[in-house]
Amino acid sequence: MGGAASITERGPAWRVEPGLTPYPEALRRMQARAAAIRTGADDELVWLVEHPPLYTAGTSAHPDDLLAPARLPVFSAGRGGQWTYHGPGQRTVYTMLDLERRHGVVKPRDVRSFVRGLEEWLIRALARLGVRGERRQGRVGIWVADPNGTGDAKIAAIGVRVTRWVSWHGVALNVAPDLGHFQGIVPCGLRGPGVTSLHACGVTVTMAEADAALGAAWLDVFGIVSGETFAADWQQ
Repeated sequence: MGGAASITERGPAWRVEPGLTPYPEALRRMQARAAAIRTGADDELVWLVEHPPLYTAGTSAHPDDLLAPARLPVFSAGRGGQWTYHGPGQRTVYTMLDLERRHGVVKPRDVRSFVRGLEEWLIRALARLGVRGERRQGRVGIWVADPNGTGDAKIAAIGVRVTRWVSWHGVALNVAPDLGHFQGIVPCGLRGPGVTSLHACGVTVTMAEADAALGAAWLDVFGIVSGETFAADWQQ
């Protein structure tokens, strides 16, 4: 049939937010957008932000893993997972999708498939930047060989929530954040492995270049997005 495509046929909108987004504002906007997606009143959204320096606690966070409670503002995130740091130089991407339908390789109504898709997205984006990202058994997130030669280091975190089959929260890719702030927490409850970034690995890309890699990899894994400009710019 002819006519305009429905919201679900168009795929998610893609928005890069300028400046630093306060965390409470991000929570409020995510919740509102997820509710609108649930009722069919608005598009799905992939929302790329940076936050001021802060710590967030997931639903499994242990109080003792907040090592420096006075160092930075602390927020309850409501997502899965434990403690994480957000701040300038880290690309946080909130993925608000209707999981009742298929998205590329991600099966409908399958949270495990969704998380696997997020992992694959990050791995493919890193590959476009010349970095080998990998999964690790029993560990959440994406890992690389520590550039300091001390084993594994996490380069990207994953923490999601699914409410009535609409996802919110998402992933955080360390482009060039202040890695010292991770010393104020036990990231994701893991005391042994370290945390790294693209810049610490010698890949001195800009945030825009990291976004381009994420955009291209999204098309590989999740399929369509809303807008011809996105596809023309980032499908290379």
